[in-house]
Amino acid sequence: MMAEYLFALLRAFAVGGLICCVGQALIMHTRLTSARILVLFVVAGAALTALGVYKPLVDFAGAGATVPLLGFGYSLAMGAMQGARSDGILGAVTGGITRTSAGIAAAIVFGLLTALLFKPHAKR
Repeated sequence: MMAEYLFALLRAFAVGGLICCVGQALIMHTRLTSARILVLFVVAGAALTALGVYKPLVDFAGAGATVPLLGFGYSLAMGAMQGARSDGILGAVTGGITRTSAGIAAAIVFGLLTALLFKPHAKR
């Protein structure tokens, strides 16, 4: 039981770390801005999900594959596909928003709390 739990943690750490290493390599070796890398990762997660490649990685790594930005693209795509199956074209539009709404709301709340607790300033 304990060995299974530790192996799951190791898989999540390895896959999540590899995804972060790819992001760091893009920052260090390309002229892409952070915003473009963010969009690239979300679109890549959605595209890999549509191709059927990302779901097995999520099954293998768990949170190591769903927490990074690729996982947000995965959640958007899975929600859109699930919504399309149940509600047609309107479900394809609303499904991704419905599936990711808790994460988006949490990001807004924690961003607000951070801004209230610390002194934000513009980067120069």
